[in-house]
Amino acid sequence: MTTPDLPGAAPPANYRCRPMIRPELDLAIAWAAAEGWNPGPRDAEAFWAADPGGFWLGELDGTPVASISVVRYGADYGFLGCYIVRPEHRGSGLGLALWQRAMRHLEGRCVGLDGVVAQQDNYRRAGFTLAHRNIRYGMQGARPAPPPAGAVVPAATLPFAAIAAYDRACVPAEREAFLRAWLTQPGHVALAVVRDGAIAGLGVMRPCPAGAKLGPLFADDQAAAETLFAALASAAPPGPLFLDVAEPHRAAVALAERAGMAPVFETARMYTRPPLAFAAARVWGITSFELG
Repeated sequence: MTTPDLPGAAPPANYRCRPMIRPELDLAIAWAAAEGWNPGPRDAEAFWAADPGGFWLGELDGTPVASISVVRYGADYGFLGCYIVRPEHRGSGLGLALWQRAMRHLEGRCVGLDGVVAQQDNYRRAGFTLAHRNIRYGMQGARPAPPPAGAVVPAATLPFAAIAAYDRACVPAEREAFLRAWLTQPGHVALAVVRDGAIAGLGVMRPCPAGAKLGPLFADDQAAAETLFAALASAAPPGPLFLDVAEPHRAAVALAERAGMAPVFETARMYTRPPLAFAAARVWGITSFELG
């Protein structure tokens, strides 16, 4: 998810753009929480594993004032997110300068982002084209009944190579380092549906300061998606439950609505080039607006 800083004056000489060190990503996640994005408490660990060189900071007189992530996946794809300028410095050009410097990390790649809809024109001027809307669905109260025993298995009981291969079919590029961390963070619940010895669905629940988020929710078909949704929702802590859905996936939208969820937020998925191929029909829930 991104909140762009509108172009302003050229940044002052005492402004520096540089890669983060690991503890500074915790600061960026805290800023994201302050923006109301409700990140998971362990998100930083998995984000950093994806690409330790993909997180950048803007400093004014040595004080952090802006952040951005430009994470590389494979050889051809990248994703932009965590773009935050501290409120008192917005409109000053500091965010734009950080954007321009950090984007060199993704040079030559197809780049995606999930941005606030109101900023589509700014992203378009930066070279991005709208692909579709993403809708965040949320629910309070009663959860679906858990599926029968044996309907899902812990992802940890399956060979990681098989999980990574299933994940790779559902995203535009390989992301094994991120996936390994995402599946195993404390508090995360990672489950799979297995049919005839093959994975037919993969999902993760992660607790957040407000409730929990489900993502990814990957499945071969509606039956597998509903089984995983029910199992993950049953494992979630009390509070609201969220699922991020690509609006063109009408069956995923219907699943969320049948569960009693309602739209609470939306983003614009945009790319700098035609998106790389992946099995979009299997993506019933997006992993993360910050990293795609």
